Amino acid sequence: MSTPSRQSAAAARRKAREQQILAATRALFDENGVRDAQIDDIAKAVGINRAIIYRHFSGKEELFALAVEGYLEELKDRLEKAAADASGSPTDKLRAVVGAFVDYGLEYPAFVECAQTLMRRPGPELLEQVSEGALFRLGRAISACLRTLKETLEEGAESGDFKVGDSVLVANYMYASGLGALQLARIGMLVKESSPGIPTISRISGDQVRDFLTTTAVALAAGH
Repeated sequence: MSTPSRQSAAAARRKAREQQILAATRALFDENGVRDAQIDDIAKAVGINRAIIYRHFSGKEELFALAVEGYLEELKDRLEKAAADASGSPTDKLRAVVGAFVDYGLEYPAFVECAQTLMRRPGPELLEQVSEGALFRLGRAISACLRTLKETLEEGAESGDFKVGDSVLVANYMYASGLGALQLARIGMLVKESSPGIPTISRISGDQVRDFLTTTAVALAAGH
């Protein structure tokens, strides 16, 4: 076998192993949640030594970042389908796109948990723990999801339904605030006062979060 052929075969094996590790990570996320997923458990699921994982990923943070990339690729398809299937006004399309985002987050709470974990880290800290290549892949996946939302906002602005000055900023805000609201749905609880100074807990459902996010998204886009 020539040297280029050997290099190509080695690259293919490396990529296949990376996909194997990411698939095992995703499975553990969906089954047990992000906090309980450990490198040793991932290695065991793949049938390898944990040291091999560190040959493919710089650390746990990079592995988790690229696991989020997989979720985002699925989410992108959901959002694009929701936009394509929506009929009627830009408002109807925005409701459909935001609803699809919420439905995906409710279906995969580990996505919400992992995405929020990454967002809480300062940029310089992420750069220290995650390679530039992995951050590029993650950023590309996020921007691909935001594209559908951005285009929906711009369509509404052109028709006069929305008053959006910076569609990129608004799309990013909706994504970030949506993750926060989905965390409420994952916990399923709200804190409020039953009387001044007396806290109490009330329940909140996924349907309530969905209604809230779609309604607030439309109000924000319309400039209300």
